[in-house]
Amino acid sequence: MDVLHDRCAGLDISKRDVKACLRTPGTRRNQRRSEVRTFATTTNDLLALRDWLVAEQVSLVVMEGTGDYWRAPYYLLEDALNVELVNARQVKAMPGRKTDVADAVWLAQLAECGLLRASFVPPEPIRQLRDLTRYRTVMTEERTREAQRLEKELEDAGIKLSSFATDILGISGRAMLEALIRGERDAQVLAEMARGRMRSKIPDLAQAMIGRFGDHHAFLCRMHLDRIDAISRDIATLSTRIERVMAPFRDQLTRLDGIPGISLRVAEVIIAETGGDMSRFPTAGHLASWAGVSPGNHESGGKRKSGKTTKGNRWLRDALGTAAMAAARSKNTYLGAQYTRLVRRLGSKPKALVALEHSILTSVWHMLTDGTGYQDLGADHFLRRDPERERRRAIAALNKLGYTVTLNPIEPTTKAA
Repeated sequence: MDVLHDRCAGLDISKRDVKACLRTPGTRRNQRRSEVRTFATTTNDLLALRDWLVAEQVSLVVMEGTGDYWRAPYYLLEDALNVELVNARQVKAMPGRKTDVADAVWLAQLAECGLLRASFVPPEPIRQLRDLTRYRTVMTEERTREAQRLEKELEDAGIKLSSFATDILGISGRAMLEALIRGERDAQVLAEMARGRMRSKIPDLAQAMIGRFGDHHAFLCRMHLDRIDAISRDIATLSTRIERVMAPFRDQLTRLDGIPGISLRVAEVIIAETGGDMSRFPTAGHLASWAGVSPGNHESGGKRKSGKTTKGNRWLRDALGTAAMAAARSKNTYLGAQYTRLVRRLGSKPKALVALEHSILTSVWHMLTDGTGYQDLGADHFLRRDPERERRRAIAALNKLGYTVTLNPIEPTTKAA
């Protein structure tokens, strides 16, 4: 194959060392020479690796994006060299011939022929923003798990608060829990602590608060509540920091917040994961594929097999899933109508939600590319697009119910003078 990079290098990175293979022209025509060296992953050794590659006038350095070990070499090399991070799926070596040195040589051979596609690695400010939003997501998930542990402890004590309170950590639920921990055992007294709409459930709550809640349960519940409060404070601190770092993207956040289902937090994740710059993605389809919300292609022998979505950016996909579920419940919106239509056609709510994620991300790409706001097509978009099809569908549905349908057009009403 044609050699596109005369002088290139492939790096196989582990926790302790880096195997670096340098590919250069040989002494004879069409001959290639490989030189492999080993460097430790400490900063001084990585700087020595950089000096060696610069001295050899390397035009391309490639490395696998496995784990987090690639970060230190990538960040130290990116300022002085053309570095590409590649997906491990693209560079799998033949089984039985796999060693760290062989992997480095294989990477260099693929790179010199231009057979690898670079993964998206955002600039440092966006990487720092990613660290903040991702950690906030992790902390939010941990708070949810802690709340589940608290509910499990209440179930162990026979307290059925969660059966009647949607959020046991709301104002009413928190007051009852604090009273339980302090030693209050009168179920009626506890039920009277309900506030707002919960007061209509006081008789049920009085029954739900009868149990065998003892000192052991009080001790563990106190720890759970303290942990939840500590996590909530950390999340608030992270949100304050994110808001300050997000200041340059205030306009993009305002536009994205106009899409049904997208909250400010989801918009912040979208900006952090994509960088807010859509020039990295040639089309909306490229962005959807990178995020993992588009159908996969698997065709063999003229038959199309599983079209399940491919792996993508899980942080972005999780945020889009939250947005899609909210958009599916929205009223009088295009996305809400699209979800209803897809569920009816596909017969699967998960598939309809993935399609909704794709639609939301397509809108995001166009809005950030063109600098425009969101324009909802309306809940009646599909009816206006093909009214004849909707008419046939309605008639067919009534026929299945045993009705014969006669259609009479409605005459337009005219206002009296």
